[in-house]
Amino acid sequence: MSSTAKLTKPTVPFSEAPWIQGLPSSIFTSPSHVQLREWCRVWCDEVLIKMGAKYEEAGVINDDEAYQRAAKDGVLFAFATGVHVDPKIAKIAQAAGVGLPAGIKMEEWNNIHDYIIWDELNRCASPVLMGLIGGLTYGSGPIMHFASDEQKARWLPEIFTGRKRICLAITEPLAGSNVANLSTEATLIEENGKKFYLVNGSKKWITNGIYSDWFTTAVRTSGKAGESGGISLLMIPRGPGVTTKQMKMLPGGASGTTIVEFDDVKVPVENLIGKEGEGLKLVFFNFNHERMTIAYTALRYARVCMEDAIAHTRRREVFGKMLIEQPVVRHKIGHMAREVEALQAWTESIIFQQLNMTIAQSNLLTGGSCALLKAHAGIVLEKVVREAVHLLGGMGLTKGGTGERIERIWREVKALTVPGGSEDVMIDLGVRQQLKLVGPQSKF
Repeated sequence: MSSTAKLTKPTVPFSEAPWIQGLPSSIFTSPSHVQLREWCRVWCDEVLIKMGAKYEEAGVINDDEAYQRAAKDGVLFAFATGVHVDPKIAKIAQAAGVGLPAGIKMEEWNNIHDYIIWDELNRCASPVLMGLIGGLTYGSGPIMHFASDEQKARWLPEIFTGRKRICLAITEPLAGSNVANLSTEATLIEENGKKFYLVNGSKKWITNGIYSDWFTTAVRTSGKAGESGGISLLMIPRGPGVTTKQMKMLPGGASGTTIVEFDDVKVPVENLIGKEGEGLKLVFFNFNHERMTIAYTALRYARVCMEDAIAHTRRREVFGKMLIEQPVVRHKIGHMAREVEALQAWTESIIFQQLNMTIAQSNLLTGGSCALLKAHAGIVLEKVVREAVHLLGGMGLTKGGTGERIERIWREVKALTVPGGSEDVMIDLGVRQQLKLVGPQSKF
């Protein structure tokens, strides 16, 4: 029996993963997993659910209270570090007075802890979480893995402590899933003996862009749109020539989806991350993790739908009997459950595989699986939330009250199936990646 066996079983079936119910697990075996989970559940209640309502109503995170709480409690550091804390990064964090949530040791943190914090904090079923950590999670990745020691020492303390906010700026109006098609230009110039990149172009659908002080930006330093070479990564600070405008979106709410414009922005050459022309490789390096986190979010959202829908059917009386007593209702729940439990098993399988690989190995060997998992998680969530809305009827379409989380997930579902690689692109990519692993037989 795993060390989680002492946990109290949920009162609503299918609302929690098997390991949380105390069932044996092959990966959730450390006391720190329980420790982190319990800590995150309290933090979700105190911060995301308590503070999140006002942010969602406003459509923007219009104060710094929650972000500074996230910095103080180590939440920012946890989301920035991802699946592993490099010893050099650990020293930078410790010097800045930052630790991991729940007192987890830095040398112990791995992709299982990463899954747990995504899973538990997404119980809020709100874009407010992405409003706090979306830009940080994806914008910090290239710095953590590819920035020089000098750049890490210069940027990371302010990121970890919440003094500066960061986001990833890749997507463009004509370059969505096809990253090689981006056209934002960075031209090398020299003024008064100093070298700069002069950046011109625009980015669109940038999570947390309106909140950000720094933009980890994919730019074209050579070649033309459509070519995979010639793309570089620059850290562009907010300043003259940088303008941001929040986009009005169906999903996203307080996540701060943004149009970012660069107009003759001068960026010091010292802000180049990695080598010039190798930006696409650096961007792709973090895609597996991004897709896994989207799958984690969709999986927890699906369990939230099941929790709230099943609880409703057990107390709602219709035509003289409880809804749950109707075979057709149990039939719907059964189909929801088989999809969710299968998704849970596949997710844990990939987590276990990646736990026993380096990031480079997992990118190569599980890249196709991650793409398919990301697509599948969105498909499952769409099915589950649809049925949950039907089970609640009008309550499932009402903001607030019994169906509050389900109604919100109904609005949010496309924010998980489109960003990070759209469903159709991910399914095709997953197959192509797996074909590459078995060797070429035909060109595709």
